[in-house]
Amino acid sequence: MVSPDIAKSLHELGDSAAPQQDRPAAYKRVLDQTLSSTSSTQDLTSNLEAFIESILNDNLGIVAARPLLGAAVESIKAISDLDLRIKAGTAALRALEPRVASFEEQDAQLREMLADAYTLQEEYIEAAKVLQGIQLESSQRRIPDDHKVSVWIRICRLYLEEDDTTSAESYLNRAKNLRYKVSNPELVLGFQLSEARILDARRRFLEASQAYHSFSFSTVLEEEERTRALSSAIVCAVLAGAGPQRSRALAKLYKDERAPQVPEFGILEKMFLDRLLSPEEVSKFSASLSPHQLAQTSDGSTVLAKAMVEHNLLSVSKLYDNIGVDELANLLGLDADKAEGYAARMLEQGRISGSMDQIDRVILFEGVAAGVGRGGPEHRRTIDGLGLRQWDARVQGVLDELERVASTVQLHHP
Repeated sequence: MVSPDIAKSLHELGDSAAPQQDRPAAYKRVLDQTLSSTSSTQDLTSNLEAFIESILNDNLGIVAARPLLGAAVESIKAISDLDLRIKAGTAALRALEPRVASFEEQDAQLREMLADAYTLQEEYIEAAKVLQGIQLESSQRRIPDDHKVSVWIRICRLYLEEDDTTSAESYLNRAKNLRYKVSNPELVLGFQLSEARILDARRRFLEASQAYHSFSFSTVLEEEERTRALSSAIVCAVLAGAGPQRSRALAKLYKDERAPQVPEFGILEKMFLDRLLSPEEVSKFSASLSPHQLAQTSDGSTVLAKAMVEHNLLSVSKLYDNIGVDELANLLGLDADKAEGYAARMLEQGRISGSMDQIDRVILFEGVAAGVGRGGPEHRRTIDGLGLRQWDARVQGVLDELERVASTVQLHHP
Protein backbone atom coordinates (compact mmCIF):
# COMPACT_ATOMS: atom_id res chain seq x y z
CA MET A 1 0.00 0.00 0.00
CA VAL A 2 1.28 3.48 -0.92
CA SER A 3 2.18 5.52 2.15
CA PRO A 4 -0.06 8.59 2.72
CA ASP A 5 2.79 11.13 2.44
CA ILE A 6 3.97 9.81 -0.92
CA ALA A 7 0.43 9.49 -2.23
CA LYS A 8 -0.27 13.10 -1.21
CA SER A 9 2.94 14.39 -2.82
CA LEU A 10 2.25 12.57 -6.08
CA HIS A 11 -1.36 13.73 -6.12
CA GLU A 12 -0.36 17.36 -5.54
CA LEU A 13 2.28 17.10 -8.24
CA GLY A 14 -0.24 15.66 -10.68
CA ASP A 15 -2.72 18.49 -10.02
CA SER A 16 -0.06 21.17 -9.91
CA ALA A 17 0.00 23.93 -12.46
CA ALA A 18 3.78 24.23 -12.18
CA PRO A 19 5.66 24.98 -15.41
CA GLN A 20 6.63 21.92 -17.46
CA GLN A 21 10.35 22.60 -17.05
CA ASP A 22 10.04 22.53 -13.24
CA ARG A 23 8.18 19.24 -12.98
CA PRO A 24 11.19 16.87 -13.42
CA ALA A 25 12.94 18.50 -10.44
CA ALA A 26 9.75 18.17 -8.38
CA TYR A 27 9.50 14.47 -9.24
CA LYS A 28 13.16 14.02 -8.25
CA ARG A 29 12.37 15.46 -4.81
CA VAL A 30 9.46 13.01 -4.44
CA LEU A 31 11.79 10.13 -5.38
CA ASP A 32 14.27 11.18 -2.69
CA GLN A 33 11.39 11.40 -0.23
CA THR A 34 10.24 7.92 -1.23
CA LEU A 35 13.65 6.37 -0.59
CA SER A 36 14.35 8.20 2.67
CA SER A 37 10.98 7.99 4.42
CA THR A 38 9.83 4.46 3.61
CA SER A 39 9.91 2.20 6.68
CA SER A 40 9.05 -1.26 5.29
CA THR A 41 9.78 -3.40 2.24
CA GLN A 42 6.15 -3.52 1.19
CA ASP A 43 5.81 0.27 1.45
CA LEU A 44 8.96 0.84 -0.61
CA THR A 45 7.84 -1.40 -3.47
CA SER A 46 4.36 0.14 -3.46
CA ASN A 47 5.73 3.69 -3.32
CA LEU A 48 8.20 3.09 -6.18
CA GLU A 49 5.49 1.50 -8.29
CA ALA A 50 3.21 4.47 -7.63
CA PHE A 51 6.05 6.91 -8.41
CA ILE A 52 6.79 5.28 -11.79
CA GLU A 53 3.07 5.09 -12.67
CA SER A 54 2.73 8.77 -11.85
CA ILE A 55 5.61 9.67 -14.17
CA LEU A 56 4.16 7.58 -16.98
CA ASN A 57 0.65 8.98 -16.53
CA ASP A 58 1.82 12.60 -16.37
CA ASN A 59 2.14 14.63 -19.54
CA LEU A 60 5.87 15.00 -19.06
CA GLY A 61 6.74 13.51 -22.39
CA ILE A 62 9.13 10.70 -23.12
CA VAL A 63 12.23 12.91 -23.21
CA ALA A 64 11.60 14.30 -19.69
CA ALA A 65 10.40 10.97 -18.25
CA ARG A 66 13.45 8.93 -19.29
CA PRO A 67 15.97 10.70 -16.98
CA LEU A 68 13.53 10.37 -14.06
CA LEU A 69 13.11 6.66 -14.68
CA GLY A 70 16.90 6.34 -14.99
CA ALA A 71 17.25 8.05 -11.61
CA ALA A 72 14.71 5.65 -10.13
CA VAL A 73 16.70 2.69 -11.46
CA GLU A 74 19.93 4.07 -9.96
CA SER A 75 18.16 4.56 -6.63
CA ILE A 76 17.00 0.94 -6.66
CA LYS A 77 20.54 -0.21 -7.49
CA ALA A 78 21.80 1.60 -4.41
CA ILE A 79 19.60 -0.47 -2.06
CA SER A 80 21.99 -2.71 -0.11
CA ASP A 81 19.46 -5.35 0.97
CA LEU A 82 19.22 -7.85 -1.90
CA ASP A 83 15.67 -8.99 -1.13
CA LEU A 84 14.52 -5.39 -0.93
CA ARG A 85 16.32 -4.53 -4.18
CA ILE A 86 14.67 -7.45 -5.99
CA LYS A 87 11.19 -6.54 -4.74
CA ALA A 88 11.65 -2.89 -5.63
CA GLY A 89 13.04 -3.74 -9.08
CA THR A 90 10.22 -6.19 -9.77
CA ALA A 91 7.65 -3.55 -8.78
CA ALA A 92 9.34 -1.05 -11.10
CA LEU A 93 9.26 -3.52 -13.99
CA ARG A 94 5.60 -4.19 -13.37
CA ALA A 95 4.81 -0.46 -13.48
CA LEU A 96 6.90 0.05 -16.61
CA GLU A 97 5.44 -2.89 -18.53
CA PRO A 98 2.46 -1.09 -20.20
CA ARG A 99 4.77 1.45 -21.90
CA VAL A 100 7.97 -0.55 -22.19
CA ALA A 101 8.24 0.13 -25.94
CA SER A 102 8.96 3.79 -25.16
CA PHE A 103 11.41 3.08 -22.33
CA GLU A 104 13.41 0.08 -23.55
CA GLU A 105 16.74 1.35 -22.22
CA GLN A 106 15.38 1.86 -18.69
CA ASP A 107 13.68 -1.53 -18.85
CA ALA A 108 17.02 -3.13 -19.85
CA GLN A 109 18.82 -1.37 -16.97
CA LEU A 110 16.23 -2.66 -14.51
CA ARG A 111 16.51 -6.20 -15.83
CA GLU A 112 20.32 -6.22 -15.70
CA MET A 113 20.20 -4.89 -12.14
CA LEU A 114 17.71 -7.60 -11.15
CA ALA A 115 19.84 -10.27 -12.82
CA ASP A 116 22.86 -9.11 -10.78
CA ALA A 117 20.83 -9.39 -7.57
CA TYR A 118 19.47 -12.84 -8.43
CA THR A 119 22.96 -14.03 -9.33
CA LEU A 120 24.32 -12.89 -5.96
CA GLN A 121 21.58 -15.01 -4.35
CA GLU A 122 22.52 -17.93 -6.68
CA GLU A 123 19.04 -17.92 -8.24
CA TYR A 124 20.46 -18.44 -11.72
CA ILE A 125 17.27 -19.47 -13.51
CA GLU A 126 15.44 -16.35 -12.27
CA ALA A 127 18.37 -14.20 -13.39
CA ALA A 128 18.28 -15.79 -16.86
CA LYS A 129 14.51 -15.31 -17.18
CA VAL A 130 14.79 -11.61 -16.28
CA LEU A 131 17.50 -11.07 -18.90
CA GLN A 132 15.43 -12.84 -21.56
CA GLY A 133 12.96 -9.93 -21.40
CA ILE A 134 15.50 -7.40 -22.72
CA GLN A 135 14.57 -6.14 -26.18
CA LEU A 136 17.71 -6.68 -28.26
CA GLU A 137 16.07 -6.34 -31.67
CA SER A 138 14.65 -2.83 -31.39
CA SER A 139 13.67 -0.07 -33.74
CA GLN A 140 13.80 2.48 -30.89
CA ARG A 141 17.54 2.29 -30.21
CA ARG A 142 20.71 1.00 -31.84
CA ILE A 143 22.17 -1.94 -29.92
CA PRO A 144 25.81 -2.87 -30.70
CA ASP A 145 26.57 -6.48 -31.61
CA ASP A 146 28.93 -6.72 -28.63
CA HIS A 147 26.10 -5.90 -26.23
CA LYS A 148 23.75 -8.42 -27.81
CA VAL A 149 26.35 -11.16 -27.59
CA SER A 150 27.21 -10.25 -23.98
CA VAL A 151 23.55 -10.64 -22.92
CA TRP A 152 23.16 -13.96 -24.76
CA ILE A 153 26.42 -15.33 -23.37
CA ARG A 154 25.40 -14.27 -19.86
CA ILE A 155 22.04 -16.04 -20.19
CA CYS A 156 23.83 -19.11 -21.54
CA ARG A 157 26.23 -19.22 -18.59
CA LEU A 158 23.41 -18.73 -16.08
CA TYR A 159 21.59 -21.77 -17.50
CA LEU A 160 24.83 -23.75 -17.41
CA GLU A 161 25.09 -23.06 -13.67
CA GLU A 162 21.86 -25.06 -13.31
CA ASP A 163 22.95 -27.72 -15.87
CA ASP A 164 20.19 -26.72 -18.29
CA THR A 165 22.22 -27.33 -21.42
CA THR A 166 19.22 -27.21 -23.78
CA SER A 167 18.33 -23.62 -22.89
CA ALA A 168 22.01 -22.66 -22.70
CA GLU A 169 22.72 -24.00 -26.18
CA SER A 170 19.80 -22.08 -27.70
CA TYR A 171 21.32 -18.77 -26.55
CA LEU A 172 24.84 -19.85 -27.51
CA ASN A 173 23.55 -20.47 -31.04
CA ARG A 174 22.20 -16.91 -31.16
CA ALA A 175 25.60 -15.58 -30.16
CA LYS A 176 27.27 -17.86 -32.72
CA ASN A 177 25.67 -15.91 -35.57
CA LEU A 178 27.46 -12.73 -34.43
CA ARG A 179 30.63 -14.32 -33.11
CA TYR A 180 32.91 -12.97 -35.84
CA LYS A 181 31.50 -9.45 -35.52
CA VAL A 182 32.53 -9.23 -31.86
CA SER A 183 35.68 -7.24 -31.09
CA ASN A 184 35.76 -7.67 -27.30
CA PRO A 185 38.26 -10.48 -26.46
CA GLU A 186 36.51 -11.22 -23.15
CA LEU A 187 33.26 -11.95 -25.00
CA VAL A 188 35.11 -14.28 -27.38
CA LEU A 189 36.55 -16.14 -24.39
CA GLY A 190 33.13 -16.30 -22.75
CA PHE A 191 31.75 -17.84 -25.94
CA GLN A 192 34.57 -20.40 -26.14
CA LEU A 193 34.17 -21.41 -22.50
CA SER A 194 30.38 -21.74 -22.79
CA GLU A 195 30.76 -23.83 -25.94
CA ALA A 196 33.26 -26.12 -24.21
CA ARG A 197 31.00 -26.57 -21.17
CA ILE A 198 28.00 -27.41 -23.36
CA LEU A 199 30.01 -29.97 -25.35
CA ASP A 200 31.22 -31.42 -22.04
CA ALA A 201 27.68 -31.65 -20.64
CA ARG A 202 26.46 -33.24 -23.90
CA ARG A 203 29.21 -35.90 -23.49
CA ARG A 204 30.87 -34.87 -26.74
CA PHE A 205 34.14 -35.22 -24.89
CA LEU A 206 36.61 -35.09 -27.77
CA GLU A 207 35.20 -31.79 -29.05
CA ALA A 208 35.02 -30.46 -25.49
CA SER A 209 38.66 -31.39 -24.91
CA GLN A 210 39.75 -29.50 -28.03
CA ALA A 211 37.68 -26.45 -26.99
CA TYR A 212 39.09 -26.42 -23.45
CA HIS A 213 42.63 -26.86 -24.75
CA SER A 214 42.30 -23.92 -27.15
CA PHE A 215 40.80 -21.86 -24.32
CA SER A 216 43.78 -22.68 -22.08
CA PHE A 217 46.19 -20.84 -24.41
CA SER A 218 44.49 -17.46 -24.05
CA THR A 219 46.89 -14.84 -22.69
CA VAL A 220 43.96 -12.74 -21.44
CA LEU A 221 43.27 -15.30 -18.70
CA GLU A 222 45.03 -15.62 -15.38
CA GLU A 223 47.49 -18.51 -15.04
CA GLU A 224 45.16 -20.32 -12.64
CA GLU A 225 42.26 -20.19 -15.11
CA ARG A 226 44.47 -21.47 -17.95
CA THR A 227 45.63 -24.38 -15.78
CA ARG A 228 42.02 -25.19 -14.86
CA ALA A 229 41.06 -25.21 -18.55
CA LEU A 230 43.97 -27.56 -19.32
CA SER A 231 42.80 -29.90 -16.54
CA SER A 232 39.30 -29.91 -18.04
CA ALA A 233 40.76 -30.69 -21.47
CA ILE A 234 42.62 -33.71 -20.04
CA VAL A 235 39.55 -34.95 -18.16
CA CYS A 236 37.40 -34.78 -21.31
CA ALA A 237 40.06 -36.54 -23.39
CA VAL A 238 40.27 -39.33 -20.80
CA LEU A 239 36.48 -39.75 -20.84
CA ALA A 240 36.27 -39.88 -24.64
CA GLY A 241 35.74 -43.19 -26.38
CA ALA A 242 38.98 -45.07 -27.11
CA GLY A 243 40.20 -44.97 -30.68
CA PRO A 244 42.52 -43.15 -33.10
CA GLN A 245 40.91 -39.73 -32.58
CA ARG A 246 41.27 -39.91 -28.83
CA SER A 247 44.87 -41.13 -29.20
CA ARG A 248 45.67 -38.01 -31.22
CA ALA A 249 44.01 -35.82 -28.57
CA LEU A 250 45.97 -37.53 -25.78
CA ALA A 251 49.23 -37.10 -27.71
CA LYS A 252 48.57 -33.38 -28.18
CA LEU A 253 47.87 -32.91 -24.46
CA TYR A 254 50.79 -35.10 -23.36
CA LYS A 255 53.19 -33.00 -25.43
CA ASP A 256 51.89 -29.77 -23.86
CA GLU A 257 54.75 -28.61 -21.61
CA ARG A 258 52.26 -27.46 -18.96
CA ALA A 259 50.66 -30.91 -18.57
CA PRO A 260 52.97 -32.23 -15.80
CA GLN A 261 51.76 -29.39 -13.57
CA VAL A 262 48.15 -30.61 -13.36
CA PRO A 263 46.90 -33.43 -11.08
CA GLU A 264 45.48 -35.39 -14.02
CA PHE A 265 48.89 -35.86 -15.66
CA GLY A 266 49.38 -39.33 -14.13
CA ILE A 267 46.34 -40.85 -15.79
CA LEU A 268 47.05 -38.90 -19.01
CA GLU A 269 50.53 -40.41 -19.19
CA LYS A 270 49.29 -43.97 -18.65
CA MET A 271 46.60 -43.58 -21.30
CA PHE A 272 48.99 -42.02 -23.79
CA LEU A 273 51.46 -44.88 -23.27
CA ASP A 274 48.64 -47.46 -23.58
CA ARG A 275 49.13 -48.85 -20.10
CA LEU A 276 46.42 -50.74 -18.27
CA LEU A 277 44.65 -48.77 -15.54
CA SER A 278 43.88 -50.35 -12.18
CA PRO A 279 40.55 -49.90 -10.33
CA GLU A 280 42.36 -47.88 -7.64
CA GLU A 281 43.65 -45.38 -10.20
CA VAL A 282 40.21 -45.06 -11.76
CA SER A 283 38.60 -44.53 -8.35
CA LYS A 284 41.09 -41.79 -7.47
CA PHE A 285 40.46 -40.04 -10.79
CA SER A 286 36.66 -40.24 -10.37
CA ALA A 287 36.83 -38.11 -7.19
CA SER A 288 37.59 -35.01 -9.28
CA LEU A 289 34.77 -35.48 -11.83
CA SER A 290 31.53 -33.51 -12.17
CA PRO A 291 28.14 -35.27 -11.68
CA HIS A 292 27.34 -35.39 -15.42
CA GLN A 293 30.71 -37.09 -16.04
CA LEU A 294 29.69 -39.87 -13.64
CA ALA A 295 26.20 -40.31 -15.11
CA GLN A 296 24.98 -43.72 -16.23
CA THR A 297 24.86 -44.67 -19.91
CA SER A 298 22.20 -46.71 -21.66
CA ASP A 299 23.84 -50.03 -20.73
CA GLY A 300 23.85 -49.20 -17.01
CA SER A 301 27.57 -48.37 -16.70
CA THR A 302 28.91 -44.91 -15.96
CA VAL A 303 30.60 -42.67 -18.50
CA LEU A 304 33.88 -43.13 -16.64
CA ALA A 305 33.60 -46.92 -16.34
CA LYS A 306 32.84 -47.24 -20.04
CA ALA A 307 35.80 -45.04 -20.99
CA MET A 308 38.16 -47.04 -18.75
CA VAL A 309 37.01 -50.40 -20.12
CA GLU A 310 37.48 -49.18 -23.69
CA HIS A 311 40.93 -47.81 -22.86
CA ASN A 312 42.05 -51.05 -21.22
CA LEU A 313 40.72 -53.00 -24.19
CA LEU A 314 42.71 -50.77 -26.54
CA SER A 315 45.80 -51.32 -24.36
CA VAL A 316 45.28 -55.08 -24.48
CA SER A 317 45.18 -54.87 -28.30
CA LYS A 318 48.64 -53.27 -28.21
CA LEU A 319 50.05 -55.83 -25.77
CA TYR A 320 48.67 -59.05 -27.26
CA ASP A 321 48.52 -60.54 -30.73
CA ASN A 322 45.47 -62.55 -29.66
CA ILE A 323 43.62 -63.26 -26.43
CA GLY A 324 40.78 -65.50 -25.32
CA VAL A 325 37.48 -63.89 -24.38
CA ASP A 326 37.63 -65.31 -20.84
CA GLU A 327 41.16 -63.99 -20.30
CA LEU A 328 40.10 -60.60 -21.64
CA ALA A 329 37.17 -60.55 -19.23
CA ASN A 330 39.55 -61.16 -16.30
CA LEU A 331 41.79 -58.29 -17.37
CA LEU A 332 38.86 -55.90 -17.80
CA GLY A 333 37.08 -56.96 -14.61
CA LEU A 334 33.89 -57.87 -16.52
CA ASP A 335 31.95 -61.01 -17.23
CA ALA A 336 32.76 -62.75 -20.51
CA ASP A 337 29.60 -61.63 -22.35
CA LYS A 338 30.20 -57.97 -21.59
CA ALA A 339 33.87 -58.19 -22.52
CA GLU A 340 32.93 -59.81 -25.82
CA GLY A 341 30.31 -57.11 -26.44
CA TYR A 342 32.80 -54.28 -25.87
CA ALA A 343 35.36 -55.95 -28.15
CA ALA A 344 32.79 -56.61 -30.88
CA ARG A 345 31.57 -52.99 -30.81
CA MET A 346 35.08 -51.50 -30.96
CA LEU A 347 36.07 -53.86 -33.77
CA GLU A 348 32.94 -52.98 -35.71
CA GLN A 349 33.54 -49.23 -35.29
CA GLY A 350 37.17 -49.58 -36.38
CA ARG A 351 38.54 -48.28 -33.08
CA ILE A 352 40.72 -51.37 -32.74
CA SER A 353 42.06 -53.45 -35.63
CA GLY A 354 41.48 -57.17 -35.72
CA SER A 355 38.78 -59.83 -35.85
CA MET A 356 36.91 -62.14 -33.51
CA ASP A 357 36.66 -65.93 -33.72
CA GLN A 358 33.41 -66.62 -31.84
CA ILE A 359 33.74 -70.38 -32.28
CA ASP A 360 37.13 -70.61 -30.58
CA ARG A 361 36.30 -67.52 -28.44
CA VAL A 362 39.52 -65.80 -29.46
CA ILE A 363 40.10 -62.17 -30.44
CA LEU A 364 42.82 -61.63 -33.04
CA PHE A 365 44.34 -58.16 -33.07
CA GLU A 366 46.00 -56.21 -35.90
CA GLY A 367 43.82 -57.76 -38.62
CA VAL A 368 45.00 -61.35 -38.19
CA ALA A 369 43.17 -63.76 -40.52
CA ALA A 370 40.93 -61.06 -41.90
CA GLY A 371 38.86 -62.36 -44.79
CA VAL A 372 39.78 -66.02 -44.20
CA GLY A 373 37.14 -68.64 -43.43
CA ARG A 374 37.11 -68.87 -39.65
CA GLY A 375 37.45 -72.12 -37.81
CA GLY A 376 38.72 -74.03 -40.85
CA PRO A 377 42.21 -75.31 -41.70
CA GLU A 378 42.93 -72.33 -43.95
CA HIS A 379 42.17 -70.03 -41.05
CA ARG A 380 44.61 -71.88 -38.77
CA ARG A 381 47.32 -72.04 -41.45
CA THR A 382 47.07 -68.26 -41.84
CA ILE A 383 47.43 -67.73 -38.11
CA ASP A 384 50.33 -70.20 -37.86
CA GLY A 385 52.09 -68.70 -40.89
CA LEU A 386 51.86 -65.18 -39.51
CA GLY A 387 53.03 -66.37 -36.09
CA LEU A 388 56.08 -68.07 -37.64
CA ARG A 389 56.99 -64.95 -39.60
CA GLN A 390 56.76 -62.86 -36.46
CA TRP A 391 58.91 -65.41 -34.61
CA ASP A 392 61.48 -65.39 -37.40
CA ALA A 393 61.64 -61.60 -37.32
CA ARG A 394 62.23 -61.58 -33.58
CA VAL A 395 64.97 -64.24 -33.81
CA GLN A 396 66.59 -62.23 -36.60
CA GLY A 397 66.50 -59.14 -34.40
CA VAL A 398 68.21 -60.99 -31.53
CA LEU A 399 70.90 -62.35 -33.86
CA ASP A 400 71.54 -58.90 -35.34
CA GLU A 401 71.92 -57.47 -31.84
CA LEU A 402 74.27 -60.34 -30.85
CA GLU A 403 76.43 -59.71 -33.91
CA ARG A 404 76.59 -55.99 -33.06
CA VAL A 405 77.75 -56.79 -29.51
CA ALA A 406 80.38 -59.28 -30.78
CA SER A 407 81.73 -56.67 -33.22
CA THR A 408 81.97 -54.10 -30.42
CA VAL A 409 83.84 -56.55 -28.16
CA GLN A 410 86.25 -57.46 -30.95
CA LEU A 411 86.84 -53.80 -31.70
CA HIS A 412 87.86 -53.03 -28.12
CA HIS A 413 89.62 -56.34 -27.43
CA PRO A 414 91.26 -57.50 -30.64
